[in-house]
Amino acid sequence: MQDSYVHKGKRKILIDYLRDKMGIADEKVLAAINQVPRHLFLESVFEDFAYEDRAFPILAKQTISHPSTVAEQTALLEIKEKDKVLEIGTGCGYQTAVLIALNAWVYTIERQKGLHDFSLNKLRELNFRPKFQSFGDGFLGLPTYAPFDKILVTCGAEVLPTQLLHQLKVGGKMVIPLGKTDEQILMRFTKKSEREFEREEFGAYKFVPMLNNTNH
Repeated sequence: MQDSYVHKGKRKILIDYLRDKMGIADEKVLAAINQVPRHLFLESVFEDFAYEDRAFPILAKQTISHPSTVAEQTALLEIKEKDKVLEIGTGCGYQTAVLIALNAWVYTIERQKGLHDFSLNKLRELNFRPKFQSFGDGFLGLPTYAPFDKILVTCGAEVLPTQLLHQLKVGGKMVIPLGKTDEQILMRFTKKSEREFEREEFGAYKFVPMLNNTNH
């Protein structure tokens, strides 16, 4: 598959939809989504539908999120150029590419070996280069590279992974879906001091569950 003028045209329609119908106001996020060829992260059978606001199955019984969800989560992070961002759940690499398109320094972890291998190859192929990409347990974060300006968790956690909060800089933000597997609330935590966090809620979503350990 290539990134044709047809694909670029469909992306433009998607961007207009995200702005006008979904209320995504962050033009930098919309521009980043417009840079990333979503269809190339999907199986070819889904190519014609890649720029609809839909989730699709990927490897290891996981999903690629709705573009509107990717846009909202990314906007909530309020990413600035060269922000050091930890992503928990690389998946197929689509969200990773959007973060890189925002000129963030991305550190990303995936627990499913098949997805880690796929995303590693796909991001290299498309020249989206994370600062560090690893196969590992997202609950542990990456303490060696901490602290981070921003942390994005792309899967739903039943309990708040406090180890990740400890890896945030003071003033940093973490966006995470929290709750039971049937429905989570999208949350943003802002680290006010070493012991104080501001907590905000942004509505109900349904994400794949956040699991510990790794899966070959």
